[in-house]
Amino acid sequence: MKMTGAEIIINTLIEQGTTDVFGYPGGQVINIYDALYKNKDRINHILTAHEQGAAHAADGYSRATGKVGVCIATSGPGATNLVTGIATAMLDSIPMVAITGNVPCSLIGKDSFQEIDITGITLPITKHNYFVNRIEDLADSIREAFQIAKSGRPGPVLVDVPKDVQVAVYDFEPQGVVEKIPLPKTDEDSIDEAVALINESKRPYIYIGGGAAGLGMGKEIIEFAKKIDACIGCTFMGLSAVPDDCDKFLGMQGMHGHYASSMAQKHADLIIGVGVRFSDRATGNTKKFAKGTKIIQLDPDFAEINKNINVDLGIVADVKDAFLRIAEKAEKSQKPEWVAQVEELKAKEEEIAKKAELLAKDRMTPKQIFDVINANKLPRTIITTDVGQHQMWAAQYSKFDTTRRFVSSGGLGTMGFGLGAAIGARIATGDPTVLITGDGSFGMNLNELATAVSYNVPLVIIIANNGVLGMVRQWQNLFFQKRFSNTILERKTDFVKLAEAFGAVGMRATNIDEFESAFKKAVTINGPVVIDTYIDKDEFVLPMLPPGGSIDDIIVKVGGEENE
Repeated sequence: MKMTGAEIIINTLIEQGTTDVFGYPGGQVINIYDALYKNKDRINHILTAHEQGAAHAADGYSRATGKVGVCIATSGPGATNLVTGIATAMLDSIPMVAITGNVPCSLIGKDSFQEIDITGITLPITKHNYFVNRIEDLADSIREAFQIAKSGRPGPVLVDVPKDVQVAVYDFEPQGVVEKIPLPKTDEDSIDEAVALINESKRPYIYIGGGAAGLGMGKEIIEFAKKIDACIGCTFMGLSAVPDDCDKFLGMQGMHGHYASSMAQKHADLIIGVGVRFSDRATGNTKKFAKGTKIIQLDPDFAEINKNINVDLGIVADVKDAFLRIAEKAEKSQKPEWVAQVEELKAKEEEIAKKAELLAKDRMTPKQIFDVINANKLPRTIITTDVGQHQMWAAQYSKFDTTRRFVSSGGLGTMGFGLGAAIGARIATGDPTVLITGDGSFGMNLNELATAVSYNVPLVIIIANNGVLGMVRQWQNLFFQKRFSNTILERKTDFVKLAEAFGAVGMRATNIDEFESAFKKAVTINGPVVIDTYIDKDEFVLPMLPPGGSIDDIIVKVGGEENE
């Protein structure tokens, strides 16, 4: 069937199972948008307020579903506006395809209006990218982009298509949805070596990350933990992989992780890492991390083995297949002494939390806010966040009952990620979605509120408004002798009036009773709601590892009297 390049793009997206795309039109993609118009009954386009919002929406769409998210932008500034969103997806291994237009091939290299070498710019932040200068290669390039994006360790792929390729005509032959490139199976010797380490262990700690979450391995991990009497901890990216009501699950560990989870990892004699990369935020000082502890690392990316932490056994393969084979062979055992030690750590964590709440006196605390959210959120609610203190509070206090319920920027830490991602997650799933943001982060991309209102996307947006850039201020408070350089915002923005100006519902909460009333009402409204929630500017995210510190230096209370 004869089609223009633009029509081939849209039909290939549909062929690959794409039902929704996010983007913003422009001169060098006008033909693509014309093809979208002709196929609007087959594929839905969401017009965002900014291309960065489109990239974050495609990212959130993917995180909430596991599907490949798609965004579209024109050449020049349209393409460069995608860069932060592409990098965000890359650092968190999120499958995404970005399609950009470019000037005609005859104008490439001549500094033409809105010409940019977007493949050169994005080379370090994509798994792969394509400059398609022949229409004969167009459909297969897009198919390969989808295959690469979702295979192995997932990630973003960019396809740049010049204008003359979009208008050229060529035969299009539909094909099926591309399959993932299969990963090699682990050899039996490596499986046996892992099993031997596990059988010898007296204090095993199963450590799950984004790789395990993306594969939906929660059930298998819980069964294995019960079999060998291990506890389970997770990275930031591993949140929601295991339900919080699992008695083996200790929550997030690391720089701002749960006390019990981080300390249990410290005392373990074996760490079984499943889809984790041992990032600096998780390990602290790498020279002191897991001293004397044996480590098994399962990952699909060979580059992650021994990159940050030297391990005793690295297995590069299909993570789920390797894990299931190890779990099947490992001996069933009970470890009452280890279980009792972990229970003591959990009790210590509860004691620390109770003392912190008593010190809070009459002010509204982050824990109180999340207690209200957890008690009143609708079933299957997705929690999305921006980046900062509110993000860490969400990671510490949110309760999840199923996988893919936590959407947040981990590796890049992108302020302004949340609203676009929340829109994408809600459109992808239709599930209730709550965005936790800060006044600093929300200011980065609040223009996407126009998108949420225009498409009547039901979102509850909670602004943890403390009038400062809280996380940086916390560091300044603790480590820079309270020199608050440019972290006090002193902005006059009225977020309730702002929400109303966009066409959303605005509410304000100055105490926990007002917040509970506002949140209960917000979840019943069919559209975006902004709750401006006041918190104290000196609320800290604790526990915390100091810069260059290790778990031995964990701060659980400002002043040091409770520090380990």
